[in-house]
Amino acid sequence: MTVLVTGAAGFIGHHVARALLDRGERVVGIDNLNDYYDVRLKRARLDRLAGRPGFRFHAIDIADRAAMAGLAAAEPGITGIVHLAAQAGVRYSMVAPFAYAASNLMGHLVILETARNLRRLRHLVYASSSSVYGANRTLPFAEADRVDTPLSLYAATKRADELMSHAYGHLYGLPQTGLRFFTVYGPWGRPDMAYFSFAEAILRGEPITVYDEGRVKRDFTYIDDIVAGVVGCLDRPPAAAAGAPPVRLLNIGNNQAESVSALVALLEQALGRQAVVRFAPRPAADVEETCAAVEAISALTGFAPRTPLSEGIPRFAAWLLAWRRTIL
Repeated sequence: MTVLVTGAAGFIGHHVARALLDRGERVVGIDNLNDYYDVRLKRARLDRLAGRPGFRFHAIDIADRAAMAGLAAAEPGITGIVHLAAQAGVRYSMVAPFAYAASNLMGHLVILETARNLRRLRHLVYASSSSVYGANRTLPFAEADRVDTPLSLYAATKRADELMSHAYGHLYGLPQTGLRFFTVYGPWGRPDMAYFSFAEAILRGEPITVYDEGRVKRDFTYIDDIVAGVVGCLDRPPAAAAGAPPVRLLNIGNNQAESVSALVALLEQALGRQAVVRFAPRPAADVEETCAAVEAISALTGFAPRTPLSEGIPRFAAWLLAWRRTIL
């Protein structure tokens, strides 16, 4: 199998690429290495992939139609795509909305066009987000829930991606699985996410801002569990049935909501330092609680999250301390 992994220098992308290489697949990685966060971290992730048998990297922006057409011509043997490249971040979408239109909307469309023209392609797996559930208050979030009340532009772009993918499945019979990720964390993670930025601030002795006195809850999902689910889905492309297109949407989460106050306490313990906490009201773009119903992905792949927050945070903290020694 030859798998195209978009966002290969990103958090989830680099872990998925490593897992595929570990089991002997060929991986074609692409990334534009933008400066949304420290490019040194992205390059360090790539360094862990470079030189491994079966890995090839192309510095490409997924929204660049000409570059993607050139890639498809150069790599005609691609049989699977794991599309993880995107402009991430809920709050940043209020600051730089056009970046989300370029990467998440145009970029996704270009991937769909690329995919339908790859003759050997068996399956496109792409990243959606738990953010699509928006103002939904029924927990745990289930795939059948309504998703027409987004609370951020980021969420709206991810829902738009799902709709575009459905259309391409209907029009061209393109097999696709959209994965709604729930707060992925762990070593080599994204510095813009709360657990990472909190840890950095704690180590520097700087205050952290905690919303709603720490009562906000998230379904924190450890990276190793996420990778197992992604690869398991890639191996099982959907088929058209009863007039329905070969597309599906699946939650991928830990099925366990944990409070931000619990997260902070675990970070303090793992880092051996007390946090300086400042409380603030929850922003309008943030939901109060997330929790994933995972019965569908479990039935399909045997997905079973194995890493509680109490184990995952110490692993992340150990990695972070080692990482900081290489850059400071």
